[in-house]
Amino acid sequence: MTGRGPLRVDIFTIFPCLVDSFAGESVIGRGRRDGILDVRVHDLRDAATGPHRTVDDAPFGGGAGMVMKPEPLFDSVETADPPRPLYYLSPSGRVFDQEMATELAALDGFSLLCGRYEGIDERIREHLVDGEISVGDVVLAGGEVAALVVLEAVGRLVPGVLGNPTSTGDESFSDGLLEYPHYTRPAEFRGWRVPEVLRSGDHGRVERWRRAQSLRRTIDHRPDLIEARGGLSSGDRRLLEEFGLADPA
Repeated sequence: MTGRGPLRVDIFTIFPCLVDSFAGESVIGRGRRDGILDVRVHDLRDAATGPHRTVDDAPFGGGAGMVMKPEPLFDSVETADPPRPLYYLSPSGRVFDQEMATELAALDGFSLLCGRYEGIDERIREHLVDGEISVGDVVLAGGEVAALVVLEAVGRLVPGVLGNPTSTGDESFSDGLLEYPHYTRPAEFRGWRVPEVLRSGDHGRVERWRRAQSLRRTIDHRPDLIEARGGLSSGDRRLLEEFGLADPA
């Protein structure tokens, strides 16, 4: 257990079993069991009235699909009194990235609202949630999968959730670069050998090689990240040249 209290994350959904099952496994499940993560899943239908516990209705003005009603969503959130900010998972929200994951992991808690159908009544956007999060320009059937992306990305950053506290420092996006390649035993597989530098025992050279590989991989696959860093520094260029990874002049 760490010095800080557990990070509380409340998730509001009409599929609580889907969310709870995921949150009970792997590193997030271990974090919950160890008391480092306090993940609370709320069934929006519990706040719905009527025999069918309906949470949706036809949109005013007509159109295809159904819209989530304001009454059960407001009632569910107000009854739970969850930690704020409360985010609605939506294509129009702030694009979720590692920077935002780090911001959320530093909080005492936050909450996520999963939509379904054609969306939510606009009054929920205007008067209930504090903001919106998007996991990318894709169309999903609901917000649950997006909420799980946020939960895992944030939860694993909380101290104590991962067994190795240095793991998060070497990952993709941790310093604006993609992660370097990894190798394990056997040292040779089907004629493909592990780079000799990784077997050299020279830890300083290994670290330089890994940095160079991260730079090369980012240049090749995500040049936008290099641009966001202001381009390559003179030190970056020397490192690429050291390991023969520089672009030809």
